[in-house]
Amino acid sequence: MNARQAQSLRVLDSLMPNTILSLIARSSSLSQTQQVHAHILKTGHSSDTHFTNKVLSLYANFNCFANAESLLHSLPNPNIFSFKSLIHASSKSNLFSYTLVLFSRLLSKCILPDVHVLPSAIKACAGLSASEVGKQVHGYGLTTGLALDSFVEASLVHMYVKCDQLKCARKMFDKMREPDVVSWSALSGGYAKKGDVFNAKMVFDEGGKLGIEPNLVSWNGMIAGFNQSGCYLEAVLMFQRMNSDGFRSDGTSISSVLPAVSDLEDLKMGVQVHSHVIKTGFESDNCIISALVDMYGKCRCTSEMSRVFEGAEEIDLGGFNALVAGLSRNGLVDEAFKVFKKFKLKVKELNVVSWTSMISSCSQHGKDLEALEIFREMQLAKVRPNSVTISCLLPACGNIAALVHGKATHCFSLRNWFSDDVYVSSALIDMYANCGRIQLARVIFDRMPVRNLVCWNAMTSGYAMHGKAKEAIEIFDSMRRSGQKPDFISFTSVLSACSQAGLTEQGQHYFDCMSRIHGLEARVEHYACMVSLLGRTGKLKEAYDMISTMPIEPDACVWGALLSSCRTHRNMSLGEIAADKLFELEPKNPGNYILLSNIYASNNRWNEVDKVRDMMKHVGLSKNPGCSWIEIKNKVHMLLAGDDLHPQMPQIMEKLRKLSMDMKNTGVSHDTELVLQDVEEQDKELILCGHSEKLAVVLGILNTNPGTSLRVIKNLRICGDCHTFIKFISSFEGREIYVRDANRYHHFNEGICSCGDYW
Repeated sequence: MNARQAQSLRVLDSLMPNTILSLIARSSSLSQTQQVHAHILKTGHSSDTHFTNKVLSLYANFNCFANAESLLHSLPNPNIFSFKSLIHASSKSNLFSYTLVLFSRLLSKCILPDVHVLPSAIKACAGLSASEVGKQVHGYGLTTGLALDSFVEASLVHMYVKCDQLKCARKMFDKMREPDVVSWSALSGGYAKKGDVFNAKMVFDEGGKLGIEPNLVSWNGMIAGFNQSGCYLEAVLMFQRMNSDGFRSDGTSISSVLPAVSDLEDLKMGVQVHSHVIKTGFESDNCIISALVDMYGKCRCTSEMSRVFEGAEEIDLGGFNALVAGLSRNGLVDEAFKVFKKFKLKVKELNVVSWTSMISSCSQHGKDLEALEIFREMQLAKVRPNSVTISCLLPACGNIAALVHGKATHCFSLRNWFSDDVYVSSALIDMYANCGRIQLARVIFDRMPVRNLVCWNAMTSGYAMHGKAKEAIEIFDSMRRSGQKPDFISFTSVLSACSQAGLTEQGQHYFDCMSRIHGLEARVEHYACMVSLLGRTGKLKEAYDMISTMPIEPDACVWGALLSSCRTHRNMSLGEIAADKLFELEPKNPGNYILLSNIYASNNRWNEVDKVRDMMKHVGLSKNPGCSWIEIKNKVHMLLAGDDLHPQMPQIMEKLRKLSMDMKNTGVSHDTELVLQDVEEQDKELILCGHSEKLAVVLGILNTNPGTSLRVIKNLRICGDCHTFIKFISSFEGREIYVRDANRYHHFNEGICSCGDYW
């Protein structure tokens, strides 16, 4: 190499750093950054920390952490700047675990972090709710003196608030030399979110003494915090104070206070907030429209709810979901269904909340077949159901004992990893119990990794429904031993189990220990269970005495339990007392008139029967028809008492007549005393043959293979004649037959019923 060539190379070497810096400065995309990185490697400058730190910073800005990590590992002697941009970017991207890994590696290299790095590590601790790690970072900050920086102090306050360590947050805030509005707002809002009204207000009120003026974030944090913690009245009062102090509320303020007004069901306050919305010009804000629709729905003002939705400039999905929920909440499920179908045509895609709301609405209001159909449409629309959808659908399957659909839903939850969700598991327990598969319900229960009160109650209630009082009591006692505190529903379930089995002493024991041991005052539903228990065992006077000494006003459930017992034991005097009370409480309920009519008819008091029926005609009531459902080959069939519309009705009646003759030939006759009309014996038998549960069972026999079990749901209590008839069929046809009536499950097998003829 001659002198001229050597001189040229020295000139190029001196120009190379400037070239690289120029390339770095011009880099505006990830691909350009990668090209710069490649150029540095090619020119042998990869060990130059100055260049590599700048490339690291570029990778961090583009969130390309894989390339950044590779470059960081290649550095022989990284410094604070090598880590700083990467720690900041990962924290900003919510990659909190990676942030703490980087921070730990920085310390292991004996590199001292600065006041810009430490807040990012503290933010990562807050994001992970890792309070113990946060305390270690705090301790390191105290040791190094970095914790004295105002920015670090503020970060620590935020971290302790987010980690629910409010005492530590308060101590940190009190030590701040210059407390700022951000830290003060975080602390007061944290107390509000925790439901600590006293400390939230105290910190907020101290702001003036510290020279801190609240801003919109401060007010909104308090309002939203109180709302989230269930302190609804405090949220409303804070909103009023905000406006009276001259602060103009924004969309966040209004969206935060409206749910509080909704839960208070304060229509007057809701109207005032609505007026404020119009006055401040937020009536076109979609979030506020949704909140207004929800508020009017919860305040049972459906006309104004619909008016707000229809007056919106744009049709918003959130507002639509609130409207459907509001209509359903107020029992207007048919109207909700119309709105759903209409909106579905206007909008390209409904979201999972929309579909789930409609499924929930149908399953809660007796439209179970519609709920199954909507779920099918949801899948055809390629909207992925979530765990909430499944929890709402399963009750519909259980309500009509659609076991095949229930099992399919269970399989869907398994494939999508929903089955470990505690609410899905609870719904599965309830569904299998309602479908007559109490053993499968128990399998689900036993496999649950975590159980909450809902699961325990579902299992106890399931056993009670099946008349398995011993198992219900065992589950209830196991729940108490596990440390789970029973609630009102728990006691309703165990008392119902005792009532179904006639366990008077055990029922009285659980009723007494409600208040004596668990501090729960008995509600009307618990008294109803006790009245039913005493009445079923023939202790009608004791039942009436309990009602007379109740500390709370007995409702229709309590008097209904007594009237039903009087029907069983043909007690006219107490039956008349109970019926008179029910006519006052539920003048439009035909069932009460029918029960009293039954009592008179069972005592051959036909004149009184006619009088009761004349009363019904005068009020404009008619008897609720008996209705039964049975699932056959993935299709649910519904049959009404006296039904002649079913296409197989001729075959059903022919099979019924044959089975009736077979039953008579074995020496078992129809219980014609249960027919309340004053007609001939032959006509009474014909009337009994038209009961819906008989029709459903025979339909199942005609359309399934011999030996196949049958599951029937009935809307009313099964009558004695149907009970006897189905016991005979289970033996004669060799079938297991499950019938769920209004009170409980009956499992018929080989001529015996699980209720022991006591129901």
